[in-house]
Amino acid sequence: MHKGRKGEIFQEMDPTWTTTVLLVPCVVVLTAGFFYLYGVIMNLLSKTSVRNKVVVITDAVSGLGKECAGVFHKGGARLILCGKNWDKLEELADDLAYADPTVTFPPKLVLLDFGDMDSMSEVIPEILDCYGCVDILVLNSSMKVKAPAQSLSLEMDKLLMDNNYFGPATLAKGVLPSMISRRSGHLLLVNSIQGKLTVPFRTTYAASKHAVQAFFDCLRAEVEEYGISVSTINHTFISCSASESTGAGSSKSIWSLFYSKKPLGISPDEAAAEIIKTLNNKRKEVVIAPSLPKVALYTRCFFPNVFFAVIAAGVKNADTSEKM
Repeated sequence: MHKGRKGEIFQEMDPTWTTTVLLVPCVVVLTAGFFYLYGVIMNLLSKTSVRNKVVVITDAVSGLGKECAGVFHKGGARLILCGKNWDKLEELADDLAYADPTVTFPPKLVLLDFGDMDSMSEVIPEILDCYGCVDILVLNSSMKVKAPAQSLSLEMDKLLMDNNYFGPATLAKGVLPSMISRRSGHLLLVNSIQGKLTVPFRTTYAASKHAVQAFFDCLRAEVEEYGISVSTINHTFISCSASESTGAGSSKSIWSLFYSKKPLGISPDEAAAEIIKTLNNKRKEVVIAPSLPKVALYTRCFFPNVFFAVIAAGVKNADTSEKM
């Protein structure tokens, strides 16, 4: 009796539903397999694209700098790690020393502070003397300031421009003759999305990011004939820890959504993976951002008045929230 009833139930089931039930596990397995293969391929690319290449990383002791240093070191790159703090550079070098010495090279360390532009004339030759050339330059340094425009001093404006524009541009120009003579090389700028999109209270910061973006956009066309690639990666924010991501959601202003640290930001390992892909496929420009900032970019281009109105409303909303 029960067996007959079960047979009737199976006969009454919609064929489409049966097909869906059978397909779901297959889709899950295929998706998992895809991501597994993607990880394997990315691991292989990270090793083949930088093996034996001389790679310079600025601000190597930052979250992203450390992540890139680890990936490139395991991939067999000849690393030149730059940073302001010698103790932190040595600590990073000690951490990398645990990798297999048969397939890796001991990293070389160089003190580099873009805030001290007078030292650049000595730092650039020191970098070039490490291996005699540079194959890949990853410009990762950045200095951030949030304040009303009228409260920023000229000294602070100059310091921001030195760190975010003059420093990276000077270093790039310093290694270019070597790349041109060898007719190969890759300059990669890690830049904020504020090199393309501005928000209030970031006047000088956004100006420095626009300046460095324009510099490398111009440079790309100038050096293409020499076989040199220039890439820019614009991100919303690179989070360094989970604690940083919790504070972003407390902002009540509308425009804070364009630069909040999470969930609109990315982790250092995600950014490092994007850098590896960009170095491998030589993409000229990459924007790492979720939908909202990308919509803002297009709105700024095609509907500027709408964009300006939204930004202004955000400032008023922030002022109102602070008074409550």
